[in-house]
Amino acid sequence: MEDQIIETEFGSQVPDFTLWGMFSQADIVVQFVMVVLVAASIWSWAIIFHKFRLMRTIKKSADVFEETFWSGNSLDDILGKVGRNPDNPLAKVFVAAMNEWQKSMSSKGSVLDRMSIQERLHKVMRVALNREMVAIERHTSYLASVGSVSPFVGLFGTVWGIMNAFQAIAQASNTSLAVVAPGIAEALLATALGLGAAIPAVIFYNRIINEINRFAVRLEGFTDEFSAFLSRQLDERT
Repeated sequence: MEDQIIETEFGSQVPDFTLWGMFSQADIVVQFVMVVLVAASIWSWAIIFHKFRLMRTIKKSADVFEETFWSGNSLDDILGKVGRNPDNPLAKVFVAAMNEWQKSMSSKGSVLDRMSIQERLHKVMRVALNREMVAIERHTSYLASVGSVSPFVGLFGTVWGIMNAFQAIAQASNTSLAVVAPGIAEALLATALGLGAAIPAVIFYNRIINEINRFAVRLEGFTDEFSAFLSRQLDERT
């Protein structure tokens, strides 16, 4: 009954306040803002699921590798089991160090040359460690960007929608809800989309970074332990 009164009095149909209705009725600028925010949110969730799956996979494979490494077998036997192209960061650091170790041990040099092996091994492992951490952290900065920028993008859509609402009031010379509501609705929808993209991105960014930092500590600990082990082996051989 109320909708019929609005339609009869102002000669216009009642606006569609469904999500698609508000999007289709919105200004082209606000529509662009909404599309950008939805796309950012979808990409954020894709990164979130990928990172959690990645961290779960590498932690499981790291457990398997450490069990093999500390089994008491020789380094050559461990290298044979791991292979030259492992899929785990710990194993990749191990393989990088073993490649340098085998090259150094096969070369003939003075005692002074042997003393430089430890430094080269340490550098090789640090390079491999940094390379693996860069690969693990890839795309996580996108979540931080979405978390910080999306509210402002949504706010821009909100301001633009409110501007449209005031323009509609001026053109209709009427402040009724039927005139103001469409612009306000699209403005609030832009705000909601901005917050909907930012909040999950911030929450899961913090969780993912914590997981990555814990694994980084584990990887650095293994690197230091293996470096010390190779140093003892080098002392025995020289």
